[in-house]
Amino acid sequence: VKAVGLDPRNDFNVDQILTKTDAQNLIQLCVTRLLDTANPSLSTIKMQVYFDMNYANRAELLSEQHRLLEGRLAPVVRDITDSRPRVQEEMENVYRKIVSYMLLSSGLGSPTDIEVVREVTAALQSVFPQTEMMTFISLSKKNKEQQLKNLAMLVTGIRLYNKECRKGGSSIDDLPAILNEAIPSATRTVDEGLNTCHTLAHRYTALLESMQEDQHRYTQLSSFKLKEALFNVRQYEAFLCILLSDAITSAQEVEKMNVRFAATMEQLKNTVQNKVSIDTKEVFPLFVALSNLWTGFQDEILLLSFLTNIANNLQQFSEIQSQLFPEEVLTSLLEGVTVKSDEERIRETMGTRVNVSDFKNQEWLFPETTDNFDQLLIQYHGFCAHAIGVKGLTLPGNPAIGILKHKERCYVFSSKEAAYIFAQDPDKFIQLNVEKAKEHAELIQLLELHYQFEYLAPYAQARNAGKCFMKPTTKCDSSTQTDTHILPPTIVTSYEWNEWELRRKAIKLANLRRKLTRAMQTDFSHMRRENSTQVYLPKDVSTQTKRDNSSSVPRPQTFLEGLRGGSSPTTHMVKVDLTRAVDET
Repeated sequence: VKAVGLDPRNDFNVDQILTKTDAQNLIQLCVTRLLDTANPSLSTIKMQVYFDMNYANRAELLSEQHRLLEGRLAPVVRDITDSRPRVQEEMENVYRKIVSYMLLSSGLGSPTDIEVVREVTAALQSVFPQTEMMTFISLSKKNKEQQLKNLAMLVTGIRLYNKECRKGGSSIDDLPAILNEAIPSATRTVDEGLNTCHTLAHRYTALLESMQEDQHRYTQLSSFKLKEALFNVRQYEAFLCILLSDAITSAQEVEKMNVRFAATMEQLKNTVQNKVSIDTKEVFPLFVALSNLWTGFQDEILLLSFLTNIANNLQQFSEIQSQLFPEEVLTSLLEGVTVKSDEERIRETMGTRVNVSDFKNQEWLFPETTDNFDQLLIQYHGFCAHAIGVKGLTLPGNPAIGILKHKERCYVFSSKEAAYIFAQDPDKFIQLNVEKAKEHAELIQLLELHYQFEYLAPYAQARNAGKCFMKPTTKCDSSTQTDTHILPPTIVTSYEWNEWELRRKAIKLANLRRKLTRAMQTDFSHMRRENSTQVYLPKDVSTQTKRDNSSSVPRPQTFLEGLRGGSSPTTHMVKVDLTRAVDET
């Protein structure tokens, strides 16, 4: 309804209330458009609506899948955490429910397979025997849920290890091998669809260009809906490119996980090595790592299935190409017409570049002067901004010619001439593109014109309205000078917040009112000048008032003779004093 109302050929005024006649006319036009199954425009809009309502990126899809899995397991978890068993039979019943949860949460094997149930029970008993049920029951509800998740990862890791050692795991599919075969097959299918799209787009573009150059060709081909077919192919090509990018990302993730899984399994084998008892701190983290990697493989299987399903369903919206333009009809129309591919058109213009000096008020971006040049958000999905409104063609733009930055938006062109014409009056050609989108509503999403048709924004874009795109950063040498204080200061230095300080100032001012300062001059002080004199500073003088002296006292020397006696009976002793006089020393 909105697309029909926008089309200027239908003469609807969107600013006025529709009359009954206008409403009936609008309904009739909409029904006619919906029943026109031979129109590629309707198929393109159906394709856009389908992709918009069904496609989700990796993060959104995996988050939704995990949320659904938790919702399905919630009754089982609630039944386990809310139970209060008292007797042995009730304990065994809860334990069997825990085994069921281990099996359902891992997705490895069927819950009705007795062999699988026994394998899960044996793995669970090795890390959580029934004797620990009393401890489990005493935990809080939140701790029970966390322990269930931890046990599920441990049991999954043990089963994967047993499968590697050929001691079980017969019901576990070899997901890495399945992915290694399925991803190249899916990528090859999308590649083939892209090649077909490229071929058709190049042929349609060549036919449309020949119509504009030759009036006879225009009369011959005007009955064919070539523009609508071209827009359909370009939209299908854009969606396939998104799916191919996701498939390549999945291939890269699977390759990384294969390496990590093999390394973790090898480390686990080296740790165990047929030991009877092993420290849980060594092996439990490895089991958990194996479980997480296997969950990653399961996620990639889900993503691959989702992408394959989207690609298969999109194909039905492009089948109208073969109905309108069978191969033999298209071949006959292309006689004498030169078909150029997008790559050839870009190679033809690689040597040309916009001369910036020719434009004074326009900003041009080039690879060597712009940071993040390859990540700039180009308008119109990278198509030439001039060819859309003027020729009605979706020609690939060549950024090497120069990217015009106008009102914070970037535009590319298919040739230097188109860039010069567009840059002379960008607003005029932008409005031409908007008018062209009103005539062909499928261009609104193909050229990403939702900022000009906000009420027609797709569901995915409205959901991600807060997403920011990278803006161009131009590299240049520049210098600036900033004044220290541009505005006069507004700080009131006399302001005081303390009332006591204000009181002291008030008292001081009140006292000053009663104070007088007087000065006088006398005859003696009149014309008196200041004198200064210079004196010698006192010296430090010292004198010696006492002298120390000393003398040596002679040592006494006395000798006695005759104490030993002699021949005579009488002893005669002679004392001789040899001490020197004092004055001789």
